[in-house]
Amino acid sequence: MNVLKKILDFYINCSIHVALSVFALVRITEYIFGIKEDSAVLIFAFFGTIVGYNFVKYDALARIQKRQMKPQLKGIALVSLISLLLTAYGFMQLQWITQIIGIVFLLLTMLYTLPFFPNKKNARNWAGIKIYIVALCWVGVTLVLPIVNAGLPLTSDFYLKCVQRFILVFVLILIFEIIDLMQDDPHLKTVPQQIGVAFTKRLGYVLLSIFCLLELFKVNTRDSIAIASLDCTLQCVIALVVGLFLAFANPYRSKYYTSFWVESIPIMLWLLMSLKL
Repeated sequence: MNVLKKILDFYINCSIHVALSVFALVRITEYIFGIKEDSAVLIFAFFGTIVGYNFVKYDALARIQKRQMKPQLKGIALVSLISLLLTAYGFMQLQWITQIIGIVFLLLTMLYTLPFFPNKKNARNWAGIKIYIVALCWVGVTLVLPIVNAGLPLTSDFYLKCVQRFILVFVLILIFEIIDLMQDDPHLKTVPQQIGVAFTKRLGYVLLSIFCLLELFKVNTRDSIAIASLDCTLQCVIALVVGLFLAFANPYRSKYYTSFWVESIPIMLWLLMSLKL
């Protein structure tokens, strides 16, 4: 049992699980917008997420402990190196305009980690801004990249989907912030720190309601009514599931509540989509 726990912890700590969530959202985007499976975008999104998240989480730690790195950190460094090479391979297969967009989100990730200005903290420590940068990066990688690389027109449905995806990720991060309330530095000024857990949950419910209501403003971008219906059903299912996780979130939950179960929501929806419900 201890061995299985170590494997699970490595799987989570190595950011493979969150990368699989990003992969799932890209596949959902491809299905809803009728995009043929694009291996270049999928490779870039999946392995780029591993590199980005591990860089954010372990960069400082690896530099401090570079002479006495623990075995797990060495394993994470190896996986990150392999992922970096595969990310570069995927990047080279992208359209030039998609490469530019990918670089923009890479710079956002670096801004989130490294201080770009003298005597200033990185964006991760800028009060209240972390949640917006993370949500924006997820929208870019899981929605903008596959659509732009496929050469699709940026219709009103695209912009509505961007807003929906931003809201979805924003609410998911709210759950993380509730769980991490006792560990987060008070200077971060996360949403629960500023308005409390109860009001954070109410904010989440309001955002999820807007998330669902936006479906009413969509124009079907595909000829298939079945696809449009499936998309609408998926949005309702995901809002319900995220709402339930938000309702039961509290600072005393296990780390697996968010790092495994909450991050499994996009994967679950991708599987439901694949099975056509």
